[in-house]
Amino acid sequence: MKTPAEGRTRLLIAILRGVTDREVAEVGGCLYDAGFRALEVPLNSPDPLRSIAALRAAIPLDCAVGAGTVLTIEQVRRCRDAGAEMIISPNTDPRVIRETVSLGMQTIPGAVTPTEAFAAIAAGARNIKIFPADQVGPAGLKAWTAVLPHGTGLLPVGGVDASNMGSWRAAGATGLGIGSSLYRVGVEIDELRRRAAGIMSAWGTVTTTSGGAT
Repeated sequence: MKTPAEGRTRLLIAILRGVTDREVAEVGGCLYDAGFRALEVPLNSPDPLRSIAALRAAIPLDCAVGAGTVLTIEQVRRCRDAGAEMIISPNTDPRVIRETVSLGMQTIPGAVTPTEAFAAIAAGARNIKIFPADQVGPAGLKAWTAVLPHGTGLLPVGGVDASNMGSWRAAGATGLGIGSSLYRVGVEIDELRRRAAGIMSAWGTVTTTSGGAT
């Protein structure tokens, strides 16, 4: 069965850093209702594998569940066993990429230079996490699009919010990772709902203006 993250990613990924297994179902449901179809639990969150399993059990199958901050092959396997469908890393490690692909999962490795991006693509990645995004900047990303293979997904992560989505999209971003501007430890559900609605509204405007699709 195909997940929403297969191929060239055109999704907003909600990054739930610090989420706990006690709250993840409610948080995930709130974000799903707002329109998010890709949710990431970073491995430096409390008991992340339990949270991944709880999230996968709680939300519909048309929403992809990802594991973030994945650094090793063993972590890839454990995340897969917990129910993750996407493996998202802050770095480019060809071994992690190849293992993820071999297990039939979506790989989104991090890169901050074209050299890293090309290495990730050579290892089997079709989508690249631009991280930290503010180090590359929209102008840098636009330059990347001139040399990377056509169809490569580019997802800036780090400092992305509703105010700068348009700049990233105009530079060639096909998706975005949204972290602390959306979810942070201790946020109330009503506030999360408000933030999610604002971000989805902004993304809808950006993609409509640019002729893209979510």
